[in-house]
Amino acid sequence: FTAPTMPLRSGASTMQMSAQGNAVKVAAAGAALLVAAPAFAADSGAGEKIFTANCAACHAGGKNSVVPDHTLEKDAIEKFLTGGFNEKAVATQVTNGKGAMPAFGGRLSDEDIANVAAYVIE
Repeated sequence: FTAPTMPLRSGASTMQMSAQGNAVKVAAAGAALLVAAPAFAADSGAGEKIFTANCAACHAGGKNSVVPDHTLEKDAIEKFLTGGFNEKAVATQVTNGKGAMPAFGGRLSDEDIANVAAYVIE
């Protein structure tokens, strides 16, 4: 949307029309951000339950029974996980799997995966 810049009257009207056009652009950009935001906030308490049911067989106590040096400790995650120690990187790993770790993207919902990631990073 391009705001009209032709004055309806003189002087201040041009500035007012331009300001109104900018306000419309800002409002549209804000609305786009609201639509792009996740519909839920990650819940580490729920993530702990999902982790216990789906991940603890290999990662009990934050360890790794398959690849022992790839634990869930911050230093190991920063060293071995693509993207480092953050929820997004953990969620990507859980969703897609890698190496010996299977993908959980088809088994868990996006919300469940976000909750597990929050739990792991907490």
